[in-house]
Amino acid sequence: MSTEVVMPRMGETVDEGTVNTWHKAVGDQVSEGEPLLEIGTDKVDTDIPAPVSGTLVEIRVSADETVPVGTVLAVIQ
Repeated sequence: MSTEVVMPRMGETVDEGTVNTWHKAVGDQVSEGEPLLEIGTDKVDTDIPAPVSGTLVEIRVSADETVPVGTVLAVIQ
């Protein structure tokens, strides 16, 4: 079963975010709650935790890319 990691809404007025850096690479094992990537908005930079444990099988948004809230960033299997 795959789980999509999506760009979260970081505040009522924040509609997009930028992937600052990935802490994991495709093929890496991740644990639920472990920092997966850092995103930045015009108001805050924050780490996004892995929603589940598993293997990071796909990264869909590269570092320095800005995407709207709800965009699939990665897939964990």
